[in-house]
Amino acid sequence: MNKILSLFDETSVLDLFNQKVLPLYPEFKMIKKIKIIPVKKSVWKTTYHVVVKFATSFLTHDGQTVDLPIYCTAHSSEPRINSFDALSFLWQAGFGRGDLAIPHPLFFSDNFNGFFYRGVRGQTLYYYIQKKNYQIIEDVVAKAAAWFAKLHRTPIARAKNFNPENSRIETVVPGLMNVLQKINHAYQKYFEPCKIIYQIINEKEKKYFGNNGRQCLIHGDAHPKNVIKMSRDKIAIIDFTDTCLADFTRDLGSFMQQLEFMASKKINDPAYLEKVKRIFLENYLQNSRIKLNDYAKERINNYYNWTALRTATFFMLKERPEPWRSHGLIVKICRDLKISINV
Repeated sequence: MNKILSLFDETSVLDLFNQKVLPLYPEFKMIKKIKIIPVKKSVWKTTYHVVVKFATSFLTHDGQTVDLPIYCTAHSSEPRINSFDALSFLWQAGFGRGDLAIPHPLFFSDNFNGFFYRGVRGQTLYYYIQKKNYQIIEDVVAKAAAWFAKLHRTPIARAKNFNPENSRIETVVPGLMNVLQKINHAYQKYFEPCKIIYQIINEKEKKYFGNNGRQCLIHGDAHPKNVIKMSRDKIAIIDFTDTCLADFTRDLGSFMQQLEFMASKKINDPAYLEKVKRIFLENYLQNSRIKLNDYAKERINNYYNWTALRTATFFMLKERPEPWRSHGLIVKICRDLKISINV
């Protein structure tokens, strides 16, 4: 039997949580109940990729019941310890306090090659985009900007590079050269423009780091579905798989591109989307106390185009391709970079 299946057995999970989780919460006397909710359950003969929510009810010493959402993300072959280390580092750096928050890392399991954490309650920024709740969208975008500014200011003297491959465009998994080969096979007309776009943005990044460009901790996967509104004043950012040392403008360019792209499906108002992007950037600059020079703007735009390229290739190569969603993105990047190729 695949060992990961024990995470879907209440008795096994209760034993594990009594050993690993209950000692972390001295205010609780016992675990009353665990409800297992699969979020992602891809389990084969010996391999797996799972995300599981454990709706866990604790009993306090004075008889009160407290419910906490505890999650596990585990993969049979892909590393998860780096994500756990990044989350733990940020928790110790103060992201467990105040209104700019993260999930609470609990423990890593070598047996499952996965880690457990206390989740955050709330709705994603994308949820409010779908609802067209403009006031909340603008408020959460401003708070997300403050969150990223806090991350980028975090001292890195004691931080390791939690995901070295993700630090550079050239080495990000699965690698754009590998992706380009698949595009050449399936969508030949997009191969040449995608190849040229990749070469341009990669060379621009290499030039920056070749000139000893400043590195800081970045999130690496900045988009509206990873931003959670927890309360009126509190937000959290989730998913630290891609956290690494890189150029801070990467988070800015990526977030603004994904914000515009995701929101454009629900809000057909280009002027409003520009306004929201401006709110994000202005609040970031205010909280980071950075003056945006022309070179920083150029780098933000470079990562904006890189994220757009990754999005376009995703829609071409996913299990159920939607190449028509890629076309507009590629055309827009070519225009921005003045690439004169008909697509």
